[in-house]
Amino acid sequence: MSDASPPPPPPTDAPPAPQGPTGSPTDFLKGVVGKRVIVRLTSGVDYRGVLSCLDGYMNIALEQTEEHVNGTVTNRYGDAFIRGNNVLYISAAEAL
Repeated sequence: MSDASPPPPPPTDAPPAPQGPTGSPTDFLKGVVGKRVIVRLTSGVDYRGVLSCLDGYMNIALEQTEEHVNGTVTNRYGDAFIRGNNVLYISAAEAL
């Protein structure tokens, strides 16, 4: 056996490691219920509104809904229901 010393500690002036997103997708979805979201469909159409509720199949109920096609508002709906198999993603419209 040798009398090797342990490796030196990392330098203290190193920049902090980048912080990645925390939490699971389920946590995210629970956190945006009641907030404004953007729902992108597989067709490319966006729906923007307040997320009222959703289920395990990603069926979504929105309130104060606007339909956006190519960035232009094409329709406004009071309430809208979107079937989950059409959903590409859901994102928060505002910073969380």
